[in-house]
Amino acid sequence: MIPVKGVEGQKLAVLGLGRSGLATARALREGGAEAICWDDNPAARAVAEEEGFACRELTKQGGFDDIASLIVSPGIPHLYPKPNPVVLAALRAGVPVDNDIGLFFRSVASGEWDEFVTLPKVVAITGSNGKSTTVALLHHILEHVGRDSQMAGNIGRGVLDIDPPGDGGVVVLELSSYQTDLARALTPDVAIFTNLSPDHLDRHAGMGGYFAAKRRLFAEGGPDRAIIGVDEDEGLFLAGQMSEGNGDDRVIRVSSGQKLTGAGWNVFARKGFLSEYRKGRQVGSIDLREIKGLPGAHNHQNACAAYAAARCLGLAPRVIETAMMSYPGLPHRSQRIAEAGGVAYVNDSKATNVDSAAKALSAFKKIRWICGGLEKDGGLEGLKGATGAVLKAYVIGREAAEFAMQLDVEAEVCTTMAAAVQRAMAEAQEGETVLLAPAAASFDQYDSFEKRGEDFIAEVQAGLNG
Repeated sequence: MIPVKGVEGQKLAVLGLGRSGLATARALREGGAEAICWDDNPAARAVAEEEGFACRELTKQGGFDDIASLIVSPGIPHLYPKPNPVVLAALRAGVPVDNDIGLFFRSVASGEWDEFVTLPKVVAITGSNGKSTTVALLHHILEHVGRDSQMAGNIGRGVLDIDPPGDGGVVVLELSSYQTDLARALTPDVAIFTNLSPDHLDRHAGMGGYFAAKRRLFAEGGPDRAIIGVDEDEGLFLAGQMSEGNGDDRVIRVSSGQKLTGAGWNVFARKGFLSEYRKGRQVGSIDLREIKGLPGAHNHQNACAAYAAARCLGLAPRVIETAMMSYPGLPHRSQRIAEAGGVAYVNDSKATNVDSAAKALSAFKKIRWICGGLEKDGGLEGLKGATGAVLKAYVIGREAAEFAMQLDVEAEVCTTMAAAVQRAMAEAQEGETVLLAPAAASFDQYDSFEKRGEDFIAEVQAGLNG
């Protein structure tokens, strides 16, 4: 646990008592503060009260009279589409609003660091797609070479729940736009921007607000190194803002599919090969084609970002390559779960938006595509031109018929995962891939994308064992 600093003797309110909320309350108590908790769910409040935390309905008159700050869990809206009533009450009372990420950055350094030979580093990763894979891959590389590494944020543990990093330790954070938008402190040593595509637009009042939330990690964080995917205009703009000139190697530009030129520091992947260029000269390369845990161009972009971060942390190209070769991949992200009769079965349930699904479709040939779910803002327009390898779509979800009508490939309305897997398995032939890449959220039928992926795996296994 990382005790929160600068709060001794104060009362701070914690809104939302899930994983990060409870970890925040514990870290506040460890730092000498009193955590006053609230969650609309009585069961969540009961868990907090069992741990000795007081719960208070903060919207009542005088609820914030003795509160120094409100700490908000990431799933709770603080501005758009409209503020949560507790957040609004805090703002009206003049009480500062923060989150656990802000508390982490102001508390992670300790007096012990003065005795360390190598100062710990924090690498923070944001973007629309590829964050989790980039975090997990970098963590895997660091562990492979024996560096103390911890994953936290949207992956692994809550940021305040991790152990204080030791001599030479690295904390690798996955940060969503919800987290970067609200944090009052953002000071990573290395910051990564993977890419940008429409997502969470209601939470940020449109694409501009969404990009602005991601941009805060760089513009306000002031990282020593900024690793920026430049395959979208927003990434190009951000790289330009962070750079002092063409040769400024504090900014590392990353791409999948285009060769990057210039006098600066560039890492890109083309035709399955990663290349690193500095001052116009190639200084490293890796053949990514045989790394089973990183299939497709989108994963090659993730590999470029993780590679660049590892280089910033002092690792040599050949060492990074060896570590990447043993990377197993993450569950629900281009996860190859079985192969039988020459047919591969791949679970990419994390492809919850159009852009991530399009990238998953580009990674395979001859696809039996299972898709559908709770459609996100913007519709399915972004899938046009991305379905060339799809032989047929098998559509799930409560609105499967409407979803299927928007596709530009042959589509069968299946509604349930069981029916979709059964039909896809029955029609799949040698050399084909049955791919779950929903291009939609899971909440119309499942509690999470993980539950959806687990259902897909269970149905495939049942079909193979039947």
